[in-house]
Parts: sequence; C-alpha cells; structure tokens
Amino acid sequence: MTTPTRRKHHITDWDPEDREAWDNGNAAIARRNLIWSVICEHVGFSVWSLFSVLALFMGPQYGISLDQKFVIAATATFVGACLRIPYTQATARFGGRNWAIFSAVVLVVPTVMLLVLMLNPGEFGFGWFLLVAALTGLGGGNFASSMTNINAFFPQRMKGWALGLNAAGGNIGVPAVQLVGLLVISLASDRPEIVCAVYLVLLALAGLGAALFMDNLDHQTSSGKAMVDCLKYRDTWLISVLYVGTFGSFIGFGFAFSQVLNISFTASGDPKPALAAAQIAWLGPLLGSLSRPVGGRLADKVGGGRVTMWCFAAMVASSAILVAAGTVSDSNGKQITGGVLTAFVVGFILLFLISGVANGSVYKIIPAVFEAKAQANRGLNAFGKVTWSRSMSGALIGIAGAFGGLGGVAINLVLRASYQSSKSATIAFWVFLAFYVVAGVITWWFYARGEKRTSSAEEDVTTTSSAVGVA
Repeated sequence: MTTPTRRKHHITDWDPEDREAWDNGNAAIARRNLIWSVICEHVGFSVWSLFSVLALFMGPQYGISLDQKFVIAATATFVGACLRIPYTQATARFGGRNWAIFSAVVLVVPTVMLLVLMLNPGEFGFGWFLLVAALTGLGGGNFASSMTNINAFFPQRMKGWALGLNAAGGNIGVPAVQLVGLLVISLASDRPEIVCAVYLVLLALAGLGAALFMDNLDHQTSSGKAMVDCLKYRDTWLISVLYVGTFGSFIGFGFAFSQVLNISFTASGDPKPALAAAQIAWLGPLLGSLSRPVGGRLADKVGGGRVTMWCFAAMVASSAILVAAGTVSDSNGKQITGGVLTAFVVGFILLFLISGVANGSVYKIIPAVFEAKAQANRGLNAFGKVTWSRSMSGALIGIAGAFGGLGGVAINLVLRASYQSSKSATIAFWVFLAFYVVAGVITWWFYARGEKRTSSAEEDVTTTSSAVGVA
C-alpha cells in the first residue's frame, strides 16, 4: 500500500491499477483527495459564476446596461476557458495539493474587489466590472487542474464515475451561488455584498482543507508537450466540439439563464422580476450538476459514445421547445404569456439536465480513446502505455475544457446579438438547435456506431474501436 508522508503530503509510486494496493488503503486516499478536490472546485465555480447572481442586483443605479451584462458574463467565461490550458499543466508542475491551495486563495482578490463594486453603485464604470469579471475567471480554471489531478488518482475502470463526480461537485457551485443570491434577495435585496462575504469565508475553508487533507503525486504526467502531441489527433478536435455542446451549454446557460428569465418576467409584467428569476434560475444548474455523475455511470456501463449521442438528440428536442415558444412570442408582438414563459423554463431546465448527463459521458470517451490507442501501440511496454494514456487524457481534459468554456462565451454573445437584432432570443434558440444536430451527427459517426464493450472478471472498460490508431 502506498501512503502519503504526513508532513509533506507527498505520494510516490502511485499505481491505481494495482488492485491489491487499491483495496488495502489506496482507495481511501483517492476518495479523500476527491472530496477536497470537489470542495475546492465547487467554490471556484461559485466565484466564477458570481456575476450570474449579482447581475440581478445591478439596477439602473449601477449604470450597467443589459448588453453590458451579457458582455461581463462572456468575459468571465472567456477568461475561465482560456485559463484551463495552463491550469491543466499546474498539477504536474506544482502538485495537486499545492495548486488546490493556491487556486482557492487567489480567488480572494476578485471576491474582495467585487464586494467593493457592489457596495458603491455608480462609483465604478463598465471597465472595472470587466476587470473583476476577468479575475473571477480564475475560478473557471480550477476545473481543469482538479480534473487532471483526480484523473491520476483513479483506475481506468472507475474514471467515468470519479471524473463525473468531481465535475458534478464543481458544477454544483453554479446553483449554490444562485441559491445564496436568492436567499439574500429575499431577505436583504439591497445588500448584494453579503453574497461576496459568504464566499470569502468558503474560500478560506477550501484552502485550509486542501492544505490539511490533500496530497501531491510524484508522477503527474500532464505537460506542455503532451498538449502539443494531443493536438495531432483528430479525436482531440472532435471531442472538443462535443464538449462545446455539453459543458459549453451548461456554463453558458448558467451565466445567461437568470438574465433571460429576468427579461422574460419583466416583459410578462411581473412586479418583482429579479426575485422571480432568482427563484427559478438555480434549478437548471442544480439538475445539470447532479446528472453529471449519472452520465459518467451510464457511460461506464453502455459506452460514452452512445450516451452522448442520445443526449444530443434530446437537446435538439429541448431546443425545439424554446424555438416554438420564441416563435409564438414573436408573432404576438414579443408578448411573454404564461404559456410561453412556462415553455422557456421547461426548455432550459431540460437543456441543463441533459447537458449534465452528456458532460459525464464525454469525459468517459476521453480516457477510453487514449487507452485504446495505447494498447494498440506495440512500441510501448505496459508501464509506457499507462503513462502515455494518462498523460494524453490529462492533456485532452484541459483542451476540451477550454473549448467547452468558449462555448459558454458563444452562448452569451449569441443571446446578446439575438436580443439586439430582434428584441428576442428566438434566433439564438435556432442557432443552439442547429449546433446540437451537428454535434449529434459527429458523435454517432465517430464514437457511437463503432463502440463496443469488453468485459473481464477484473474490470468493465468501454472502448471506442473506431478511434484506435486514428490521428
């Protein structure tokens, strides 16, 4: 059994595929690191998503227009997406525990700055909000480092579950901060700084927990070279496109849903549109987060390609609900009736729920693809195959995560353009529907139709036969 040194929290010769060591203590070590990785990533996601809540507090006194709110959300999403590339390398360079501590502590800076902005409405211009939004993007980078770290702790047979659970715990940070916002709006609608204060405390707890309970591995294999090598494979680009449709949908709608609801409730004549929006906005991200490990578990059983393909088909149907509701509203002079509002809520909730399942299933495809390639490479010995597969999987986690975040940017910009051009979101809904059709076809052709399961007494691994040896 491999055990960490108590003072240095450093583990050497970690081999998650060693069943005897796993059953005799390594499983407990992996679970402990998973728990605190989830907590740190969770708080990071919440800080990243702060503007999705605080936008509801930002009335005319702040001097920020509707268009500018969408740009602020897109800025936070964009920076978070871009930082996923260097954050993927961070665990190999600094250690998973060390980087978890740093990534929690550094988020104190934008949280304090945002607290100051909210305490002084009208004193700071649009540029200041953009700057702070960009700094909250540091929380979005946490996902890549956390996923790469956990990927190294768990054996191949459990990666779908472990990565799905880790990602879900982080994603729940989106509805969590929205629930905090709802509570503050309900009890103290003129005190948005309370939301920031809550997360200053949680950041301190996350950093302390990481310092006390997490460990560094001596063979984290993510590297810049692996990322460059990873880009040579066609699967990298295809899986990144799929992740734009899954995680991109989750985080993009996570930032935009409350604003779309606020606009819709205002148009419907609700006397308190911000409160009405806050009461619903958290539900979609929560369901999307909870469904993510379900997607990983399903993918472990029947294949990541199949699960992802059916998810995109369901997302096409959910988008059709939004298109139909938007078309009805547009034909009635942009009036938002109770039926149209209900259809908007149902369509978005379904998109959140299904994108969560697809998030988990796509992350099962990633290690399966490179495991299959490694096993087909006769030039590698057994250890070399494990090391190469883990390194490439970690690299693709960062690359796909970055592309997924950029998908969230696109959602906010497409919605902004749609409202600017037609005073409604219907055009944006058509764009989303078309993209899900394309993503579904890609999934079917490259991953679902050639997918098969292989089982043994030791493990049940999903492989993608069509991906083996394909560059």
